[in-house]
Amino acid sequence: MKRSLIILFIAGFLQSASVHAQKRIVSLNGAITEIVCALGFEKTLVGTDVTSTYPVTMQKVPKVGHNRNISAEPVLALQPDLILATDNFIQPTVIEQFKNVGVKTVLLKQEFSVEGTKKLITEVAAALQVPAKGIALCKQLDKEQKELHIVAKGKKVLFIYARGAGTMMVAGKETPLDKIISLAGAQNAATGFSDFKPLTPEALVTANPDVILMFDEGLKSMGGVDGLLKVQGVPQTTAGKEKKVIVMDGQLLTGFGPRVIQAVKELSEKLKAEA
Repeated sequence: MKRSLIILFIAGFLQSASVHAQKRIVSLNGAITEIVCALGFEKTLVGTDVTSTYPVTMQKVPKVGHNRNISAEPVLALQPDLILATDNFIQPTVIEQFKNVGVKTVLLKQEFSVEGTKKLITEVAAALQVPAKGIALCKQLDKEQKELHIVAKGKKVLFIYARGAGTMMVAGKETPLDKIISLAGAQNAATGFSDFKPLTPEALVTANPDVILMFDEGLKSMGGVDGLLKVQGVPQTTAGKEKKVIVMDGQLLTGFGPRVIQAVKELSEKLKAEA
């Protein structure tokens, strides 16, 4: 009896391992991709969206477009048996196409907070049928959070999104940038609006940030700090006068994935260095 139970256990284990080994996953969100990799499923990813830049191995995985404008065809061409995405960008018609061909599609809500990250980890782990690994990853996040000591700096930080001088936006309330700035002990210089809005000289002067925060690629597209200082209104701000500009990797700064505490710590340290 014992022997037959052992054989059944081994058979079940091998079947489970086989299912995991054969899984073909497409992730349509950078944070989800990081979680999938952190849970040990990196090699099962057959496609990701372009925000999935970490870990570095993801740069070799086929890209299916930006999560804001995903179409079904490039995703389905990869023959996934599991699609993981957040519910904020993917069009309902695209989701319907995924489901019509029988591909399991899991839509998750992303909340931009440390608790929200832990919830996302738990839900991705559940979708991958490895809840224990999700619990372990959340515990690691708890440990990092306990070791984090943030001192409120009172600095006004303005995040500017740039793709060259022609496309410039500022981040208002309820954005990932607003949340990460707050977690790092500073305050968002942009008030009175939510989401993103076009950058104007008037808005810059009104916000008058102590520090300007940008993605490293964004500042590069402007030609560095000197290029940024040519933008109308920037030289009139405290940040512009003192050349206080912080750059960080975009996915790290706004992803709210397993590296969220690392992002808070890095931003906090950079703000401290600019004090």
